[in-house]
Amino acid sequence: MIVGYEAEQVRQSFAQRPDLEFVEQTEQLGTGHAVQQLLPHLQGFEGSLLVLNGDVPLLRPQTLMTLLHTHQTHQNAATILTAQMPDAKGYGRVFCDGNNLVTQIVEDRDCTPAQRQNRRVNAGIYCFNWSQLAAILPKLQSNNDQQEYYLTDAVNFLSPVMAVDVDDYQEILGINDRKQLATAYEILQTRIKDDWMAAGVTLINPDTITIDDTVQLGNDVVIEPQTHLRGQTVIRSGSRIGPGCLIEDSQIGENVTVLYSVVNKSVIQSNSRIGPYTHLRSQVEVGQGCRIGNFVELKNARLGTRTNVAHLSYLGDATLGNQVNVGAGTITANYDGVKKHRTQIGDRTKTGSNSVLVAPITVGQDVTIAAGSTVTEDVPNDALVIARARQVVKPGWQLKSQSANQSTPDTKEKPE
Repeated sequence: MIVGYEAEQVRQSFAQRPDLEFVEQTEQLGTGHAVQQLLPHLQGFEGSLLVLNGDVPLLRPQTLMTLLHTHQTHQNAATILTAQMPDAKGYGRVFCDGNNLVTQIVEDRDCTPAQRQNRRVNAGIYCFNWSQLAAILPKLQSNNDQQEYYLTDAVNFLSPVMAVDVDDYQEILGINDRKQLATAYEILQTRIKDDWMAAGVTLINPDTITIDDTVQLGNDVVIEPQTHLRGQTVIRSGSRIGPGCLIEDSQIGENVTVLYSVVNKSVIQSNSRIGPYTHLRSQVEVGQGCRIGNFVELKNARLGTRTNVAHLSYLGDATLGNQVNVGAGTITANYDGVKKHRTQIGDRTKTGSNSVLVAPITVGQDVTIAAGSTVTEDVPNDALVIARARQVVKPGWQLKSQSANQSTPDTKEKPE
């Protein structure tokens, strides 16, 4: 990878590719100058050199395979990717004979009115015989308006040079500003969504949905409007996601429903129901047949099968067994101001509404926790926990100030 401007940012973006070698172009003097930087690095190499531009992200792999195959089959010195543009203004024109052999490349500003009628343009994607290219790279001149070394000039020294038209001209669109970036993203999204719908996924109002190309979807998945699927997300067959969901780097099992919710770096097993307004923040595993409902937040939590957390709860750093029922307003108080602590809840345990479990704590199986309890000690199996002040009722009691105001008559004279 040849880097120059903001080279360190580019290197950081590819940190996960230790096999990638970087060559720095300290001065940005054109595309030909960039490729000249390879000369000391490819000494003795005799194969094909495929040259791509970093700001052309929409190229399909099969397009590059076609370009490479054509180049090697015809033993060309150079093969260039071209496109038939509806509006070729601003692009260099490529002129070919009847066998697609390139006879001339003319920059747009240098074209005659007749030449501008040619809609075949240079995409800036090349495949070279490296040995032949290396021999003429030192001959490139910068005697042009930009005083740069153009890779297109190298083509003029090589023969034969063949053009290969890309089927979809949008593949060669480059990015120079934020508007073009948005256009490229929209094109990529259209491709992804068309492919998934052809594969049996239902997208309701696709224009409102975004799906990363790293996402995997099963058969008969339904994606509702305003849903966004990111990263390494996998959604198994029969699940229904949305409307109004954000799913990132998560695994969703079969026949799961997720409604108006955010799921991040979590696992939801089959036949579970999530939402509305649920937040699975990270490192959450929801077992089979669970119900995670309205305004519930889970973080670093593991839930067994058929466990329900239906309303208004926060469970952080918690492990729940099977068939646990978490009452509305239950929270795990997992942070003591210095460290996070874990809560363990056994099978078939029930927490009453507005319960607080102060971690670290272990609650056994078949436990019932009374509503409004603050539980600070471990609880054995088969127990009832009541951890709240006894209710006191004082009949006939009123605030003194209120009682005095009611019993003292107003004796002041009122004006007539």
